[in-house]
Amino acid sequence: MAPSLSRTLMVPRPPLPPKSSRRCRQILPPPLPPPPSSGTTLRHAVCHPPARRFYWLSFAVRRKYRCIPCRDAAGRRHGGGGCAAGGAAAVMALPVAEWQARTARLWAALDPALKERMAAASLHDAVRLGCDLLRSEEEEEAALGRLCHRARTDKEPEAASWYREQGNREFKRGQYQAALRLYSKAASHELPGSPKVSMCFANRSAALLHLGHFEVCLEDIARAESHGYPDRLLPKVLLRKAECLLCLERLQEAQDILRVLESKIALDGVMTTHLTRLKKLSQLKVKLGEKERSPEPSREARGGIEGEPEVWEENSRISGASSSLRLSFDAEKGRHLVASQDILPGQSLVKEEAFVSVLCPGESLPLQDGDTAWDTRATNADLYCHRCLRQLLASVPCQGCSYAKYCSQDCADMAWQQYHRTECSLGALLLTLGVFCHVALRTVLLAGFAEVSRLVEWSHHGDKNLENPEARCKPLSDAGAGSRGIPGCGSNGRYQSSYQALFHLLPHTEQHSPEHKFLCTLSVVAICKQLQAAGLEAAVLNQESPQQWSKPKACEKTSGELSPELKTVAEAMLRHVLQLQCNAQAITVMQELGPGDGAVVDKKPVRLATAFFPVLSLLNHSCCPNTSVSFTGTAATVRASQPISSGQEVLHCYGPHWCRMRVAERQQLLSQYFFECRCWACLEELKSGVKSVVSIRNSFCCPKCQAQMQGEEGTLCCSNEACATSASRDHLSGRLQELQQQIKKALDLLGVGKADQAIKMLLKCQMDAGTFLSPEHLLMGEIEDHLAQVFATLGKWQEAARHLKKSIEIVEMHHGPSSVETGHELFKLAQILFNGFAVSEALSTIQRAEGILSVHFGPQSAQIQELQEMKACLSELPRNILQRT
Repeated sequence: MAPSLSRTLMVPRPPLPPKSSRRCRQILPPPLPPPPSSGTTLRHAVCHPPARRFYWLSFAVRRKYRCIPCRDAAGRRHGGGGCAAGGAAAVMALPVAEWQARTARLWAALDPALKERMAAASLHDAVRLGCDLLRSEEEEEAALGRLCHRARTDKEPEAASWYREQGNREFKRGQYQAALRLYSKAASHELPGSPKVSMCFANRSAALLHLGHFEVCLEDIARAESHGYPDRLLPKVLLRKAECLLCLERLQEAQDILRVLESKIALDGVMTTHLTRLKKLSQLKVKLGEKERSPEPSREARGGIEGEPEVWEENSRISGASSSLRLSFDAEKGRHLVASQDILPGQSLVKEEAFVSVLCPGESLPLQDGDTAWDTRATNADLYCHRCLRQLLASVPCQGCSYAKYCSQDCADMAWQQYHRTECSLGALLLTLGVFCHVALRTVLLAGFAEVSRLVEWSHHGDKNLENPEARCKPLSDAGAGSRGIPGCGSNGRYQSSYQALFHLLPHTEQHSPEHKFLCTLSVVAICKQLQAAGLEAAVLNQESPQQWSKPKACEKTSGELSPELKTVAEAMLRHVLQLQCNAQAITVMQELGPGDGAVVDKKPVRLATAFFPVLSLLNHSCCPNTSVSFTGTAATVRASQPISSGQEVLHCYGPHWCRMRVAERQQLLSQYFFECRCWACLEELKSGVKSVVSIRNSFCCPKCQAQMQGEEGTLCCSNEACATSASRDHLSGRLQELQQQIKKALDLLGVGKADQAIKMLLKCQMDAGTFLSPEHLLMGEIEDHLAQVFATLGKWQEAARHLKKSIEIVEMHHGPSSVETGHELFKLAQILFNGFAVSEALSTIQRAEGILSVHFGPQSAQIQELQEMKACLSELPRNILQRT
């Protein structure tokens, strides 16, 4: 029997230390214990401190990098920005439904002649017509103002007090993660200069200490002190500060703090109120003495596991692209990237920082039950920095609004200087009008009015050329001196990730429906009218001095004519909103579900932000791409997912993938990009008699003989002539929907700790599915994956591994052995085998998962680091232990 080894604690455990302080130590193995029972606390046999959490990624994750269409109020399909997060993200990209409905009614009521003018108008003329319409329709402006009141972005001291009280309640219950987020909400609602904000930071530092985030705890203590934390309460935070310093091995600083504390308490006199602090002080002094007598090795000495640096040579002609690529052009494809040499899987092809990105509000993650006066749920806006998109622990709030939050004061200052001083007072309007309008505004603010004005003016003389791919771009070889004929290229012939390159992305003005163009026009005009009414025109035009940045002007409503400069801004914004349908890039992350304090932590991909990447936009779509895209903050990295031969085009998947959808579904979704996909997968499936792999494997089977059912619509017939059973497609589809609902109920049971009931329900689902679904159906693999998750939660590693292996077989059939989906499933299997102490099998699974995931995400990714740490831990086991496993 092998000793117990785990990366997961199956019961509540002490807070995890910062990752930088974790390390493995080889020690003598303990006597062999009996096998652990369900729910037993498991710890590393060779690692100190205890193991990290067990991450369970959503089944068969495929990231979709561009937007999926949504529909407007008239039911027409538009780019909605829905990505891995699905329909919720689609809603966020466009204005709220009420504003869409109002503009649709206004459009329907327009005089036919005016409709015709709007439909045929250039961007320049559309803005001017929109200005006239919105000025005459004061009722629509008033309605938009009422809609904005729903998005609360102002400072509310009452809300701050309430959030702080809720945070105190969660803290007393030991729910430190929930308390942390509530204290952050409280800080974001306090008025600038209020001494109460220091209480929020001090309280938050206590939660951070309990969660083991010592460095961030010290930052919050410093914030509390700088915001006027009461002197009478200072000993409490000084004790906390000393404890953090001890944990970080900063012994001299800790000793200095303890001396200050002793002096302070001595001056105040020893009273009952100080007895607890004196006791804590005494304990810390003892701990300090112990650490001085037996110091821990320094962090540098401990070392860590780091992936090998990637070899990268940047292209001299395309910023952010590898030297293994070249820019090419033809009339059908436009500009695109081609391999200039043979490329291997995993090789980095593009590394680009977003020109602009805007955080999407995101789905809500409930922190507690029950309705409250203010929203206690955590969204993307609470969890990630609004500038760099780093995950937040202790946010720095904006001084002007309650919405924007940052990872540091540096990020807050940079955002204010670059764009937020203009956006701050428009927060509610921007949330109401959607992410695409917000991206458009931020784009022109980052570019600067001089550059925006120059290119808008140029476009008035070259509108026809801008819509003509042949006129817009020439091959590099024909570009002439300095490549001045190629949009986006500078005088040196280099294609830059610049506003000029972004501006020349096609807006497809004539392909958009007139109603959609009308909605976008009124929305951007409404933003520019608000900029003018709020006295922010000078900021937009870069005419303010830094001394004027700190205080927004008072808002004075006006229905007057927009200035010529703001009409230019509106025209550029309209162009960018229309461009986003085909060029919006969704930045996705793997996000934890729920409070994250359990043994097995669910993760799923969510759309974090919408961005413009000018170089990445050069990649054309294929339903069977040869690249994979990953994101780190606001940076995108494109890697080859398979070998690419010299001269072959480098292709990207915009979302619809041949392994997930039939060709008809893919073509319908891709219609928003105004092209017809002619990739290898589409051409094969469109041939007469060729059925897609998705159709074959995700088919219904005969309830009697389990042979495949045939037929497109209506009645399906058994493919086994001897059986000849028939069934209604609608009936079988209804059974499939009921089955999916039952699976969801089983997962809900797991979420509330009823694992045994979840297992029974999933096993019943599996039995039912086998009576009418193909054994290769992706849902069969999903059920196996969920069963593995439940057994892993119970610590039943062998059963978990058995079910997950079946899931992997099905995933490989659908997506291939080197796909990112297979890599995610192998990552989970590696964790299960590690916990089950199946050392040999764990090592081989880790090696295979590492090989796949490094191709898609690179050697520095979090999953690769986790796999390498598991491998290092297992490899350090004494040989006699390895021989017995």
